[in-house]
Amino acid sequence: MTRQLIVTALAAALATTLLAACQKQEAPTSTTPSTSTAAAPASGATTAAAPKAAPVDYNLLSDRLVANAAVKEGEVVMIVGRAHDAELMEDIAVAARKLGAFPMILYSSDRLAKRMFFDVPEKWDSQRDTLDADLADVVDVIISLGNNTTENLFEGADPKRMAARGKANEGIGELYQRKGVRNLEVGNNLYPTPWRAQRFGMSEDELSKIFWNGVNVDYADLVKRGATVKGALAAGSEVHITHPNGTDLTVNIKGRPVGVSDGVISAEDMQAGGAANAVYLPAGEVYVTPVSGTANGKLVNSRAFYRGQQIDNLTMTFKDGKMTGMSGAGPGFAPMKAEYDAIDDARKDDFSYVDLGINPNITLPANSTVGNWVPAGTITVGTGGNTWAGGNNTVPYGQTVSLSGSTVTLDGKPIIEGGSLKL
Repeated sequence: MTRQLIVTALAAALATTLLAACQKQEAPTSTTPSTSTAAAPASGATTAAAPKAAPVDYNLLSDRLVANAAVKEGEVVMIVGRAHDAELMEDIAVAARKLGAFPMILYSSDRLAKRMFFDVPEKWDSQRDTLDADLADVVDVIISLGNNTTENLFEGADPKRMAARGKANEGIGELYQRKGVRNLEVGNNLYPTPWRAQRFGMSEDELSKIFWNGVNVDYADLVKRGATVKGALAAGSEVHITHPNGTDLTVNIKGRPVGVSDGVISAEDMQAGGAANAVYLPAGEVYVTPVSGTANGKLVNSRAFYRGQQIDNLTMTFKDGKMTGMSGAGPGFAPMKAEYDAIDDARKDDFSYVDLGINPNITLPANSTVGNWVPAGTITVGTGGNTWAGGNNTVPYGQTVSLSGSTVTLDGKPIIEGGSLKL
């Protein structure tokens, strides 16, 4: 839920598949290097092409975004994304200023993000991003666009360098959470790009229509759906997940706090703080972290991609809450495993969260090669960092698997059958 999370200000500006501990993750995941970009006032953004086939008015959308993020007079709103969405970022800035808030735009590009890794000396990999940390005392709200356009941007990057950068900045996301910074991410691993459209088995225009249809969901209805599913999970204990691909996994959630990403940061969310201060659009997720040491069984991801390279039958075995084995095939498995091996932290193997999709406006085609967090009836589980879900695992790494077509029982009662949500 990528997962989406308090997106740290400078890391979010990269709008890549950043895997700081505070972020949701796209499957399979990678640790994207943290880099700095230049901040500019809203008027400094340049006009660029908008997302294709967006069936919404940007001004109306921007008003909705700042309302959903509960922007208030006098607050500092950081808007982050890539330059090709400058027009949308400008409109969000205007919408924030109309409420008396003070917007700024922080932008990056695929070219800059890549150069900030490959062209920067290795000696700086262990340097903590103090500017990013200091901004936690300045920024009240972050609105970010998950609009990276290059899937294999960091192909050839040294896994040990990636791990060093992640370790150096571990905890910055949690700092934003402690400071009460609210985060609204537009993207949620569905933002229309050519490579995502290919993965989902559709044209970019078709993905754009699905994306904006998901963003334009009836939020009052989604809040009700979220409350219903939350109530069921909060009252339950054992979750059992099965799938025709061989997945057979049980985990206990008894007594664990349940969170909802329903697209709106409410007064109650702000009072609760932490993970409740973040939402991801398209919205529609109910998530919970497990009772420690209770996950057992096998988790299979039939098809995944690592920096554009295919992984087949990524299989993870769990015993007493820990991943004890990992196997897979395809050209992407070896480099992904090398990155995993470079993380010298046992917390990367913790089974970390269970996430149920509840958005009725998002439906992926049957020929989609990957899944997503939010379609109603999808279940997503993962390892490693889980502070975005209210957990305490801050390791800047993890694996995420979204399973459409699963059957899930809660204390023996089906809550998802063949990918259909029953709650």
